[in-house]
Amino acid sequence: MTGYRYRVPAGSGSAELRERGSRFLARLEPVADEEAAKQHLAALAARHPDASHHCWAWRLGSPPRERSSDAGEPAGTAGRPILRALRGAGVSDVLAVVSRWFGGTRLGRGGLARAYGGAVRAALAATAVGERLAYETIAVTVPYALFGELQRLVQPPEIELASADYGESVRCTLRVIPPRRAAVVERLAALGLEAAGSRSERGPGC
Repeated sequence: MTGYRYRVPAGSGSAELRERGSRFLARLEPVADEEAAKQHLAALAARHPDASHHCWAWRLGSPPRERSSDAGEPAGTAGRPILRALRGAGVSDVLAVVSRWFGGTRLGRGGLARAYGGAVRAALAATAVGERLAYETIAVTVPYALFGELQRLVQPPEIELASADYGESVRCTLRVIPPRRAAVVERLAALGLEAAGSRSERGPGC
């Protein structure tokens, strides 16, 4: 993960681990935002209503935002090990959920942490991984006489013309990877164009 180029799951994945009678089913889902993560979590919990716990962690974007939950297990024995496994793999835009069916034998804090983290690592090993670019967007209004100059700035996938609204002039949105942003803004200024504020945005996985 470089800050603008980061690893993402190319699809869903799962793995199962059994430890002293308990069953741990890990599921990975690619997610774009927190709302999608919540929806997948609810769906997975509904799919296995007989499980004792549904512990989880997610990472979103780059630099990643992170959350995790022990979901009723002793503090620090489930959510954090799941999150550590995701960090270790360097993946983001991902939800990991581990459903546990209690087998009658207590595993202790260390045993729980190893089981939850191990289940996620096994799921990661079975899941294809791709790459995604993190962009910043730049809004700029361009006279038609300079639109060709703007188009010459476009160099996919690092600099993309995300949208163009044609009116009296052309209102454009550029998607730019962070290392190229300063040079693009400088070039726009040299053309007499003012770049409006930017926001973070993800590109498609590859």
